[in-house]
Amino acid sequence: MGKENDSVPSSAPGFKLLGFSNFVRTNPRSDLFKVKRFHHVEFWCTDATNTACRFSWGLGMPFVAKSDLSTGNVTHASYLLRSGDLSFLFTAPYSPTIASMENFSHTATASIPTFSHEACRNFSAKHGLGVRAIAIEVEDAEIAYNTSVARGALPMGGPITLDNRAVVAEVHLYGDVVLRYISYKNSNPNLNDSSPDSWFLPKFESVDEASSFPLDYGIRRLDHAVGNVPELAPAVSYVKEFTGFHEFAEFTAEDVGTSESGLNSLVLANNEDTVLLPLNEPVFGTKRKSQIQTYLEHNEGAGLQHLALVSEDIFKTLREMRRRSGVGGFDFMPSPPPTYYRNLKNRVGDVLTDEQIKECEELGILVDRDDQGTLLQIFTKPVGDRPTIFIEIIQRVGCMIKDETGKEYQKGGCGGFGKGNFSELFKSIEEYEKTLEAKRNAEAR
Repeated sequence: MGKENDSVPSSAPGFKLLGFSNFVRTNPRSDLFKVKRFHHVEFWCTDATNTACRFSWGLGMPFVAKSDLSTGNVTHASYLLRSGDLSFLFTAPYSPTIASMENFSHTATASIPTFSHEACRNFSAKHGLGVRAIAIEVEDAEIAYNTSVARGALPMGGPITLDNRAVVAEVHLYGDVVLRYISYKNSNPNLNDSSPDSWFLPKFESVDEASSFPLDYGIRRLDHAVGNVPELAPAVSYVKEFTGFHEFAEFTAEDVGTSESGLNSLVLANNEDTVLLPLNEPVFGTKRKSQIQTYLEHNEGAGLQHLALVSEDIFKTLREMRRRSGVGGFDFMPSPPPTYYRNLKNRVGDVLTDEQIKECEELGILVDRDDQGTLLQIFTKPVGDRPTIFIEIIQRVGCMIKDETGKEYQKGGCGGFGKGNFSELFKSIEEYEKTLEAKRNAEAR
């Protein structure tokens, strides 16, 4: 289990944030290995069955594959949810006694080859519900792993070949989160094949459609995965050094903070701007404790703060999600004041109709734009017991281009990250934290 920032330099010479207005986006196409896309996100928890059910119902993601006692896995239970290209994996350990007997007899049944029984239990005790792995599909996981380790990445496992079909490897990212590389041998996974070992991993079996409620709220892929770290400079330097990712955007406390607290943030991206990894740090010396510092305290260190999920129709997605907020789904952060929506037409022009702006207000959707496209987004409250990890729903509008075959697709990162939206989120979380503090203070009197 990786120790936080073990391999991260204590300082990064020459590192200085310019702020949103002064930052000039450039793409040097500096990836050190071929990166294709986000592949999946793995959550570690103590009860994979019920946690997966909650996310399935709340996000409209049906169960599609499993690895558990029914498939011969006595080490851990893992359930895979999928909506479009978005895959969430929920993993929990089985009995420690049985796991130790299995290890002693050398008949490992774990479907995730890097799974550690002790690490999983310690992770949940330390962090609560959280993300263990951000997995990206690469052209060659062995090359990606060896290149990363040679450039200073802390090795966490692999590369391991599974059934001569897939290769899995892991390196330390931040805190107890790993960056997992996955590649497929011989050919790309066939997403039309119903067998999960063709598009996910061997030892996973398909879930009978009749046993999973047919949900679909329009969520299609992972847009970005945000981490909170104690210090931004060394974390950015570490990840850039072993991936070659470039700086896509940045924000300072002056961009998104309030008169009471703030944060600094920088977004790293691959060549195609399709794998986006923002990193946040707290700022100190303000009236209030930074919400990033609050996260770090409740999470017991660095970790993944939130996942941004792309919707093909954010209005449909939000209507479905809000219908379930009080019945096993997810709650949302408070909406901005009415003045926010009265001024929206001036900020986004004719991208949205008056009817759509009205619907944004009804659903609490934030809207922003840059010189390339428009960004619609909304944020849930923390999804677990602790004020740590939450979910963002996002839709990007514009930036449609054609590939060499003439097929149209949307440019990665269209619409940027929206300074206005970021600022509204920061204010909303600050107000939410104030309500928690008010309750504590009232009870202390």
